[in-house]
Amino acid sequence: MKGLKWHMMLILSLGWVFLIPRIGYSEICNRVVAVVNNEVITLFELNTRIKEMTGVDPEQMKAQDEKRYLEMRRRILDFLIDEKLAQGKIREQGIVVTDREVDAAIERIKEEKKITHEDLVAGLKRINLTYEAYRENVKADIERMRLINSEVKSKIIIREERILEYYEAHKSEFSKEERIRLAAIFLKGDGSTPPHQDMGLKGRVDQVLQRLQAGEDFGVIAKALSQGPGAGEGGDLGYFKPQQLEPELIKAIESLPVGEVSNPIYRPYGVQILKIVARESGGVMPFEQVKETIYDVLYREEINRSYTHWIKELREKAFTKIIF
Repeated sequence: MKGLKWHMMLILSLGWVFLIPRIGYSEICNRVVAVVNNEVITLFELNTRIKEMTGVDPEQMKAQDEKRYLEMRRRILDFLIDEKLAQGKIREQGIVVTDREVDAAIERIKEEKKITHEDLVAGLKRINLTYEAYRENVKADIERMRLINSEVKSKIIIREERILEYYEAHKSEFSKEERIRLAAIFLKGDGSTPPHQDMGLKGRVDQVLQRLQAGEDFGVIAKALSQGPGAGEGGDLGYFKPQQLEPELIKAIESLPVGEVSNPIYRPYGVQILKIVARESGGVMPFEQVKETIYDVLYREEINRSYTHWIKELREKAFTKIIF
């Protein structure tokens, strides 16, 4: 019993030894750097936001360029102060944004930008932003829009002449390159004979062509028989720009309409049969097609202008103290 008691006393004594420096470190990391009305902003919160918004660790930034670090730190601290003021007003107004509303907003964004969920996540990854953080940003954006509509009380009117003027000045932003979506069935040769001389391969190709001519679904055949990329997805290879394709492939499909299948294309290791799943023509998108997108851009600019003016007034009335 005495041995157990001594062992427990040793653990407790060691615990206190290690606890003291940990408390000190925690206080350093979480010390208050600003007070905004009844709320505080901690150093940990500030450093986290610096890394989130710049993609660089604050200590690393400070070591590389202290002047830039101090400027960025003050700019982001100002942003956090404004954010705290806005959040206080959002709570005061009882503004609530549901997960369903956030999901719907993200779906609209993906639809406008013509991107998939995978495209969105990949784009966020390139700027070191997680999807969860992006959702929070979208939620905050919706809250801010509702707050502005409630507080600013300004009627925003975007006239069509202004939308058209923006379109003419930014036509390059609304141009797109030609794209072709392809699906493929690839049949490998036996490896000992050139594909165009491989009679076994020719028999399998003829069988596929007969099934296609009989009206069988290309994707079903691809899943069952294709030995190339995209087989599991019914042969779907995705979109390509013409310049990404080999001249031989372009020649084989250039005159094919959507839905049609190419003649067998002999490749070094087998035979490929392509289907045109979709075509997107290049050039500048028509005004009517992008009108709503431009309206949203201009409306957001007006919202931001109004918000900046309103938050400035709010800050002048608030109690704020910066502690460094």
